[in-house]
Amino acid sequence: MSHRNYISTPIKRPYLPVIPGLRTAVLCFLLLTSMVSFAQGTKDEHIPTTRLLFVFDGSQSMFGSWQSGKKIDIAKKLLSEMLDSLDKVEHLQLALRVYGHQKPYPPQDCDDTKLEVPFGPRTAGKIKQRLQSITPSGTTPITLSLENAAKDFPPCSDCRNIIILITDGIEECGGDPCAVSLALQEKRIILKPFVIGIGLGINLKKTFECVGNYYDASDEKTFRNVLGIVISQALNNTTAQVNLLDQSGKPTETDVNMTFYDHFTGHIRYNFMHTINHRGNPDTLVIDPLPTYDVVVHTIPTVSIDSVALTPGKHTIIPLDAPQGTLEFKVSGVPQQLKAIVRKSGEMSTLNVQNFNTQEKYIIGTYDVEILTLPRIYENNVRISQSHTTTLEIPRPGLATVIMPSRGYGSLYLEKDNELVWIYNLNPNLTKETITLQPGNYRVVFRSINSKQSINTLEQSFRITSGSSIPVKL
Repeated sequence: MSHRNYISTPIKRPYLPVIPGLRTAVLCFLLLTSMVSFAQGTKDEHIPTTRLLFVFDGSQSMFGSWQSGKKIDIAKKLLSEMLDSLDKVEHLQLALRVYGHQKPYPPQDCDDTKLEVPFGPRTAGKIKQRLQSITPSGTTPITLSLENAAKDFPPCSDCRNIIILITDGIEECGGDPCAVSLALQEKRIILKPFVIGIGLGINLKKTFECVGNYYDASDEKTFRNVLGIVISQALNNTTAQVNLLDQSGKPTETDVNMTFYDHFTGHIRYNFMHTINHRGNPDTLVIDPLPTYDVVVHTIPTVSIDSVALTPGKHTIIPLDAPQGTLEFKVSGVPQQLKAIVRKSGEMSTLNVQNFNTQEKYIIGTYDVEILTLPRIYENNVRISQSHTTTLEIPRPGLATVIMPSRGYGSLYLEKDNELVWIYNLNPNLTKETITLQPGNYRVVFRSINSKQSINTLEQSFRITSGSSIPVKL
């Protein structure tokens, strides 16, 4: 089933004037309330712990001048200010890994990376203290730092593990940070990382886009803003809606479950029953913006869209073509539950087993139906049209009670065009059996279990009409 491109639109936020002291206070408030937003998105009372690992560039190039001072001093100062805002955020843990700060360059030491502050409660103060003692000296082993970062996250079944890489240079040790980042995401060790480039320039954007969400901090002011944006995106959920489109392209289809899978790991992230809200629009979903999702809508058959990437802070519309009609099976006066198998036309895999005297929605198209009566009824190329109910009604069956002189071997046949069509084998352990049959002409053939001669075969023809109940005595 085809699908359409999804659309992101900005979520309107109030304008915040730049007033000294206000920015930090407002950011702190947003961060403190962000986890409330996350709790609403998870649909239950449990709030998973978010773990932010800062991977900080301590290489020799960080001694370079940058506007009001050295890169290293500006980065330390701005990150420390941000840590003050994060220290009291609940359900949040912080850690610090630094590279390029232990061994001088030259010579190049590509093993120069270390977890300086491990995860734990209220570690912001420790990270600030350790940052102040960092002296740039070495090279830039980004790939190895990402590989080792996988071990920095202690085991946790439902934590959100996020890496924020702050760097002023690219990989210098021949590794492939893109491949490592992808592997960590596929193994569900981390969500998609954030990369903040300090004065790298837009030309290196492609180098880091494959690692994670890249932000270019071209100057000191931009670095401050980008750091705040990244932290906010790491902690906040965003909104989306799924438009299930009818044949006219309108989002009128609804009332079906949607499963959001993690694109890299295949794990189930969310289940939402699609809903049209009181305004007549598809309901808004609050979800984690960091993973890439595969969305499966459990219509019959399912429709899906792969690799849905949400933009934090923007409302994303995810449209899928899901035009549906209704199939109804009807029969009167049947006490037992009669069923029908529904398949796509020309295919053998079963889409649904539907009960009689019920209605089910199907994606528009043609279907083959096998009704589980005796004998079987086959209806091929049944057309389902948009918002239309297609009804298949069969005659009311009758009952035949086969009475046998003893236990034995027997079969039941439909008499059709001077031919016997097998439909049922009698139970050899019974001497009386009642069978529900569609109207028609039948013949039962039987031989006693004690008889050793074929000439002792018995047979009896009979006719079934709708609602009738007849004995068939052999």
